[in-house]
Amino acid sequence: MKTNKTKLFALVIAIFGITSFATAQKSYALDSKSTFSVAGTSTLHDWEMKSASGTGTATLNIASGKLTDIDALTVTLLAESVKSEKKSMDKVAYETLKTDKNKQIKYVLKSAEKVNETTWELTGTYTIAGVSKVYKTSVKTNVTANGLNMQGSNKITFADFGMKSPTAMLGTIKTGQDLTIKFNLNFNL
Repeated sequence: MKTNKTKLFALVIAIFGITSFATAQKSYALDSKSTFSVAGTSTLHDWEMKSASGTGTATLNIASGKLTDIDALTVTLLAESVKSEKKSMDKVAYETLKTDKNKQIKYVLKSAEKVNETTWELTGTYTIAGVSKVYKTSVKTNVTANGLNMQGSNKITFADFGMKSPTAMLGTIKTGQDLTIKFNLNFNL
C-alpha cells in the first residue's frame, strides 16, 4: 500500500513540475522600439543602413527576474525597410540584396546556451538575399518590466550570402567585403 502512495505522490509531483515549467515559458512579441543596422566601409566613406520595422516572437522562461531559457526566437525584417540617408545607396543595396525576389531578411534560433546571468551564446540561421547560413552570436540580455532586451552583433561578408560587393560611379567607389549586423531587440508580453 505504501508503494502505491509513494508512486502516486511521485506522479503528482512530476505532473505539477511539468505543468509549472510549461506555464513559466511565455511567448513574447518584438516591439516597435527594436532597431537593426548593417554597417560597412567603402573607398569613399564608412556607411550604415538602419531599420526599426522588424517583427518577431520569442519563447522565453523568465523566473524571479532572471532569464533562465530561450526556447525559440524568430525575427523577420522587410529587406527594403533597411535604409541609409541616400536613396541612391538604398537602390544599390536593394539590388545587392535581390529584393525583387527576396523580400525578407530572417533569423531563426537553433539553440541558446547561457554563458552567465546577462550573456547568452545563440546559434541561429540568418537568411539574407535568399541564402541561409548558421552563425553563433554572443548577446547581452536584460530582463525588463515587460519582457527582455537583447543586444548583439555579427560580422558577415557579402560573399557569405552569395552577394557581390556593390560598386557605384562606374566602379570608382567600391564597398568593402566585411559587414557588421547590429541589433537591439525588445521582446514584450
